Amino acid sequence: MSWVYSFFLRDLIRLENQIPFFILQCLFDLTRMPGEESGPSLSNLTLKFFNNALQRSDEFVNKFQNPKPKHLLDLLRTSFIPDGYEEPTQSKYTNTHVIQCISKLRRAGIRLKPGPDESFLVIKFRRGVIEMPTITVDDFMSSFLLNCVAYEQCHRDCSKHMTTYATLLDCLINTAKDVEYLCDKNIIENYFGTDAEVARFINNMGKDVSFDIDMCYLSELFNEVNHYYRNHWHVHWASFKYTYFNTPWSFISALAAFVLLVLTVAQTLFTVIAYVRPP
Repeated sequence: MSWVYSFFLRDLIRLENQIPFFILQCLFDLTRMPGEESGPSLSNLTLKFFNNALQRSDEFVNKFQNPKPKHLLDLLRTSFIPDGYEEPTQSKYTNTHVIQCISKLRRAGIRLKPGPDESFLVIKFRRGVIEMPTITVDDFMSSFLLNCVAYEQCHRDCSKHMTTYATLLDCLINTAKDVEYLCDKNIIENYFGTDAEVARFINNMGKDVSFDIDMCYLSELFNEVNHYYRNHWHVHWASFKYTYFNTPWSFISALAAFVLLVLTVAQTLFTVIAYVRPP
């Protein structure tokens, strides 16, 4: 009967099934015994109920405080938004562009590695490395992301964190090879299907979404990655490493060619020296 429980969880977070949270709070207050004021809040109990499906620890849930969620989906959505990652009130950038896919970024020397944070929204870029916390892609998470994006698209005053994250994934992933790379780097844990199915889901999720990229919470990251990507030195050096040091055999071939070049130059020098200064 585990499938019934999974279906029940996904049904609770569907956008069309949401009930205003203040109504749930009133019903919850009716269940309290007279004089019982202490104890876990409805928000805390709700997050712990979804804790296993969201792959989060109890410590993470206990740190979260959101006194005024709109509904259940909004409570779960905002619980992923950490302090310090709010959307900027004033744009520092103009003409921000989305980034390239993983294959192109790697050819420019940009690498990806898993980040230490529990919220997958905490994404950082340092010295040519994009840090992305691990996300488990399964039936529940796919439904959660889709409904969060739909909610953010429907409500003008709602922050666009999930929409921005979905757009980032859509930029990074073009093919099943890109998904395979993220799985190899432990950024994606795939319990959804094949790599091609994950790529198709992510591309569909990020299609035709609307948000102000100059005002999104990842605008600085987009600009920093694009600046690094357009640096010709980074591109040429990464291309050189990819061509000659990508595999052991290419490295051995490059090393053999270098040794042969050194021997040829040495032989030429000895020949010239012998000609100029005969014994």
